[in-house]
Amino acid sequence: APADVLDTLQTAYAGLRVGQVLQGNRVFDVEVILPPALRRDPTAVGSLPIAAPDGRQVPLSQLADLSMTQGRFMIQHENGLRVQTISVALAGVGASAFVARAQQALARDVHWPAGVYAVFGGDAAAQAAATRQLLVYSALAAIGVVLLLYLALRRMRDVLLVLVNLPFALVGGVAVALLMGGTLTLGGLVGFVTLFGISVRNSIMLMAHYRNLVEVEGQPWNVATVQRGATERLTPILMTALVTALGLAPLAFTAGAPGNEIEGPMAAVILGGLVTSTLLNLLVLPMLASRLTFRGGTDPADGAMFHPPAS
Repeated sequence: APADVLDTLQTAYAGLRVGQVLQGNRVFDVEVILPPALRRDPTAVGSLPIAAPDGRQVPLSQLADLSMTQGRFMIQHENGLRVQTISVALAGVGASAFVARAQQALARDVHWPAGVYAVFGGDAAAQAAATRQLLVYSALAAIGVVLLLYLALRRMRDVLLVLVNLPFALVGGVAVALLMGGTLTLGGLVGFVTLFGISVRNSIMLMAHYRNLVEVEGQPWNVATVQRGATERLTPILMTALVTALGLAPLAFTAGAPGNEIEGPMAAVILGGLVTSTLLNLLVLPMLASRLTFRGGTDPADGAMFHPPAS
């Protein structure tokens, strides 16, 4: 039977475990296999004896046609399809960047036979799946953040002014990503999520202080109040940004070091985004708040953002 012939070949050249030996508290497997000298001689394959059902020993050369060819030494299957695995050890390039370049090269230079195609797995597939999950969860979190901001601020214009700081943070994060090769890694995406949270917090600190100046202290909503609010929030915003930047600086400056493939890009994106976010938050956001408010006038029906309390 073909199965008996294949089992004999596997036993002779790959080995077959037939028992175990106990020595004290240690267990050793016992395998049956041809001696190395016979396994190294390709011409000896035809003389391998195969046991027939009646007990006779028949040489393999009488049961099969043997020839020397070049090909795979092992045929693997996955989901009923033959698979040839090629492993690559990457150095100096990310998995996503390598996969993108490899796919372009294969599409340009390789003409696959019918039924043959390439599938990229391993770290590249894991990173792609993690990136998709992170984007989905980030979108859900963003919707939740907008709803919470609206419940807290009660005015959509206030929410938009808080969220306008996100492009400020995006400028620095994208600039750092371009300097690091232009590839957005999983660590970079995590860095953008963290950066947006820090930026929104700084905007809320500034807008909440404006509300306190107008509604609690009774200050008129004018340019002087805008400048005072930005000046009084300067130190807290700078301190929170500076503490975060100093903590992430060692990781950001060693982004290419081994073992720092995720934390390094994440820290670099956060560090670059903090610079632009903090500067533009203190310089541009007060002017936007002032212009949007003054254009609407001082009447509540005109949609002014802050109004002094009734006397």
